[in-house]
Amino acid sequence: MIGVKEELMGKTGISRRSLLRASTLTGGGFLLGLYPRITAQAQPPVGAPPQGAGRGGPPQGPGRGSPAPLSPANFVSISPDGTASIASPNTEMGQGSFNLLPMMVAEELDIDWKNVKIVRTDVDPKYGSQFTAGSTATPSNWGPMRQIGGAVRSMLIAAAQNWGVPAEECFTTPGRVVHTATGRSATYGELAAKAAAMPVPDLRALKLKDPKDYKIIGTTTQGAETKDIVRGKPMFGIDVTVPGMLYAVFEKTPVSRGKAIGANLDAVKAMKGVKHAFMVEGTPAPPYVNYLFQDPGLESGVAIVADSWWAAQSARKKLQVQWDLGQWASQDSDQNAAKAEELSRQPAARSLREDGDPDAVFQRTDVRVIEGAFRFPFIAHSTLEPQNCTAHFQDGKVEMWSNSQLPQTGRQLVSRVLGIPLENVTVHMVRAGGGFGRRCYNDFMAEAAWISKVAGAPVKLLWTREDDIQHDYYRSGGFQYLKAAIEPNGKIVGWRDHFIGYGEGNTFVGDGGFNPGQFPASFVPDYQVVSSVLPLGLKTGALRAPESNSTAWVLQSFLDDVAHAAGKDPLAFRLELLDGAPAQAGGFGGARGGLNAARMRAVLQLAADKSGWGKRQLPPRTALGVGFHLSAGVHVAEIAEVTVNADKSVRVNKVWVAADLGSQVINPGMAEYVLQGAVMDGMSELMQEITLKNGRVVQSNFHQHPTLRMPQAPQVEVHFLKTDNSPTGLGEPGLPPILPAVCNAIFKVTGERIHTLPFTKQGFRFT
Repeated sequence: MIGVKEELMGKTGISRRSLLRASTLTGGGFLLGLYPRITAQAQPPVGAPPQGAGRGGPPQGPGRGSPAPLSPANFVSISPDGTASIASPNTEMGQGSFNLLPMMVAEELDIDWKNVKIVRTDVDPKYGSQFTAGSTATPSNWGPMRQIGGAVRSMLIAAAQNWGVPAEECFTTPGRVVHTATGRSATYGELAAKAAAMPVPDLRALKLKDPKDYKIIGTTTQGAETKDIVRGKPMFGIDVTVPGMLYAVFEKTPVSRGKAIGANLDAVKAMKGVKHAFMVEGTPAPPYVNYLFQDPGLESGVAIVADSWWAAQSARKKLQVQWDLGQWASQDSDQNAAKAEELSRQPAARSLREDGDPDAVFQRTDVRVIEGAFRFPFIAHSTLEPQNCTAHFQDGKVEMWSNSQLPQTGRQLVSRVLGIPLENVTVHMVRAGGGFGRRCYNDFMAEAAWISKVAGAPVKLLWTREDDIQHDYYRSGGFQYLKAAIEPNGKIVGWRDHFIGYGEGNTFVGDGGFNPGQFPASFVPDYQVVSSVLPLGLKTGALRAPESNSTAWVLQSFLDDVAHAAGKDPLAFRLELLDGAPAQAGGFGGARGGLNAARMRAVLQLAADKSGWGKRQLPPRTALGVGFHLSAGVHVAEIAEVTVNADKSVRVNKVWVAADLGSQVINPGMAEYVLQGAVMDGMSELMQEITLKNGRVVQSNFHQHPTLRMPQAPQVEVHFLKTDNSPTGLGEPGLPPILPAVCNAIFKVTGERIHTLPFTKQGFRFT
């Protein structure tokens, strides 16, 4: 069980909290940072396009906006036996950040990885932005974490000054300071006490390692918790147990912004094991709750608290709630689709971007016009671990155990909902069983805190799978109506995209917009993106590779249609298009820059070479499909080999992934696993949808919102292209290209273009 008591860290017997305090240890160890006068500067997470143009950004809070100063004192300790305990402040949910950040520190510290113990931190501004989303962990921490490790190494070298030799004549080997001329050396543990008295050096002046000397970065390290996971050790949010804990379920309004107005509470309270059952009125939400990362506060419903989760859930089955379902009770997905079709035939509400004179080019008599209409659905995150949180409210304070991706924002939300000062909210971080953006939204934290306060006891709130699928922040659906003009030589000279999304006025719902600067913007001379919106009463938000996970499918599928109309090979057509534009254009690169034509060409060519594109005979009813996309600053191309049987059953045999991650792939094994997982995740999205009927979500579990099964999984071969660019994140970029790659292969075999997702609507299914 994960308990309230702090785990002992390493052989020093130091608790998690005391670990990072600056103090000298008995026996010569030390906790770095008695004099942390110089701090590393945490790089701000990547920016996002303006609200009206596309993806919304995360909320402002501790560590957001201006960079937070980081002190080495909060990240590293060294015990007398030479073990280095290194803090890992980001949420681990399978993407590998728990290892990743300490690897950067350990590399510059110059210590054997086997002598590193990774410490999970609590939520605290001293760790900077504990923001786990947007593939930002690597680019945001690449500089600061290495500086912290370098500072510790410098202090250890300075501690050898009692040898009577200049510090510049000393160097380190893993875990040891050495002076060759005198033959003297000492372990880090032996020098630790003296090093604690040394001032922290100016981190900006540190000389960091030459990459050719890296021993840890670029080498696969096994996940620090992998063995415990395999052995079934309780370590996830769902496993948390604290003394005196009760268990809670929460029946929420089935329609957005609905209200509970009555329930058979007395009957529920009389059931075995039930301790409390009460109405939750909820807190006021903004007039339109969908935009950006805005939390809705606390939704209305009925909470049941019992001495076991089974008792609480059993009582819930007898619960009868009367609802005021409000203005969205008649919302219907089919009606939305019909309205979008109607809007597509009308002038768009506004223009997002216009280059050249697209109207004129479409009127030319020497061009051929190709059109395509695409529809993509709302989908749920479907994390394998449903949402959960443990909270203990007492004496005006609350202590929480959470696997939130944005725990600092969750802490703020709880403070606001409970009406207590922020300093009275303590959040302990625990491992998450998947996130994909869902845990950026902290409704489960607010619910657990509120229920604990009313119940007067520590409470673990655990959602069911049905709760998880029917009360998500869904990937927004949308519609795109495209036109392209090609000259007789096959060159694209005109492009028009009418994006119909959801929103109000000039604002799209959260992560439901469209970035008009993404490819092929700047690659087509006469280019236009216009938009219209439909009203929506449904929470929406970031899903792995937000917006890219839908728009890549649309744009890369339509590009294949244009290539086919031009009589050109789809891969050659893309390479040719990339040749005709500026070196760097727009896209979901944020502060990391837009699409770089040379980098994208390189990954496309690498994927083509590895897959044998155009160079091998494929089996009957089998074809290769290609897709590429820039997401989170990462250039990725993917090629899928797909067999389509006469009954429309689809088998993806193999996928080749080529990714440009910049100058360093920090943990290659984990990077490969993450890209392989992204491919599987993207294939799942070809099968998924969330629909509304009478304002309610229709789907409730995996039988209606499926994920890819193991027998359906293809072999995935991953190749990294190292370039002279800053290292990038990786959690999201591998997903978007697989959807069009599979659909383009299906088109090549069958001649049928998939215009609507899920592809089951056109009779296709994975086998």
